Formats: sequence, structure tokens, C-alpha cells
Amino acid sequence: MSVGNKFSLEGKIALVTGASYGIGFAIASAYAKAGATVVFNDIKQELVDKGIAAYKEAGITAHGYVCDVTKEAEVQAMVAKIEKEVGVIDVLVNNAGIIKRIPMTEMSAEEFRQVIDVDLNAPFIMAKAVIPSMIKKGHGKIINICSMMSELGRETVSAYAAAKGGLKMLTKNIASEYGEFNIQCNGLGPGYIATPQTAPLREEGHPFNSFIIAKTPAARWGTPEDLEGPAVFLASDASDFVNGHILYVDGGILAYIGKQP
Repeated sequence: MSVGNKFSLEGKIALVTGASYGIGFAIASAYAKAGATVVFNDIKQELVDKGIAAYKEAGITAHGYVCDVTKEAEVQAMVAKIEKEVGVIDVLVNNAGIIKRIPMTEMSAEEFRQVIDVDLNAPFIMAKAVIPSMIKKGHGKIINICSMMSELGRETVSAYAAAKGGLKMLTKNIASEYGEFNIQCNGLGPGYIATPQTAPLREEGHPFNSFIIAKTPAARWGTPEDLEGPAVFLASDASDFVNGHILYVDGGILAYIGKQP
């Protein structure tokens, strides 16, 4: 196999959770460009319909399903339906997630649990659902969308950081437990990415915009396109001996102490 062919996803079925828009949409679109059949879910039919329309506009035929990834019965039913209608999942990307920016002492235990449920419990439930068929097929890729907050702390994101730190260790444990079955589980850790959701923070003169640019050796925000190559690599045969690794795509933030004042 040529080096170029190792990055091909031809014949692969990739499920990206919560990929109606944003980073998940960008990753799923990159997979389609690399030859994969794209499957995604969202929590409401309205969001699934919007996602299908967005993929269609991009020239991609995507298969969308309604599923709450925190509900184990719903996840098991969705995976069974995908296997019946599309095929066995080769690549799972646990992208669905939420964040609540609330100071820790003002955050209720219920709000904390909600973030943990979506950002940590759901990837466990999803991985548990796809691993048996991956074992039977003889290979599989699980990619967890981690975060720099699995390495760093920051004000108001205690639940998110706790969840992403747990997800980092879940990634390593899945790699440890199922590597012998030719299943690779790795994490993708985006830095600060320019999306419609971050647009208000990136306005000229906004202090957070200046802060991020100053903290990033690349001196810019990342783009969804910056995630495409790393995401395809982790889903492809090129990463068959990469397991339990977190690939941070952050422009160098985690390597940088910052400029001297």
C-alpha cells in the first residue's frame, strides 16, 4: 500500500456524534472527502434535518439519526439500525458535547452532572455500543474529542475540565483494553477554533481575542480546516500503531508559557 493510500477512508463507515454543525460537521465532511460514508446523529429531528441539508449543500450524502447519546437504550438501538441500514461502523468520533461556563461555587450539582453525562458518560456508552462489532470485523477506530481543558484549568469550566480529563483517561483505557483486537482509540484535542459559536469572542478589540492570539505561537485562531488532516489521520490505516494518544491541534498553546510582560 502506498503512503497516500494509507490515508484513504474508501469503504469505511464513520459515525460522528452531534455532527449537524460546527467541528463535528467539519470532521465528518473531511471523512466524506477521504472516501468514507458519513453517519451522524443529533438529539432532535430538526437538527438532523438541518444537518442533512448542510451536507447535501456541500455535495455529501449523509445518513442522519435522532439519538440522545446519554441514553444507553437509544444508543444501542441507533447502532443496530445503522448496522442494518448502512453497515458496521468502522470509525466512531465522540464529538457531541456541552459546556456550562459557571463559577464552581455557583454551579449546582445537577448542572455539573449534566456536563459529565454528555461529555464523559456518553462517549463511554457510544464506545461500548460499537466495540463488539469492531471486534468481530477485526478493526476499528474510536476518536474522542478531548480538549486543552484535559490538561489545563480555567475559570468557570470545572465540570467541562473534569469531564475532558476523564475522557482523556477513558481514551487511554479503551486503547489498553481493546488494542489487542486491532482497535485504536485516540483523542483529538482542538485548540481555540474559529466557528460561528466563537465569532463574538473574535471581534476586533475583544480582550479574549487578544488573549488567545497572544497565548498561541501560531498567533491566530484555528479553523475547522486545521482539524481535517489530524482527524483523517486518526481514522485511517496510517494510524494503526497509534493508540491511547491525545493529538492536540492547538497552534502550540500547550507548549508555550507565554510572552514575558
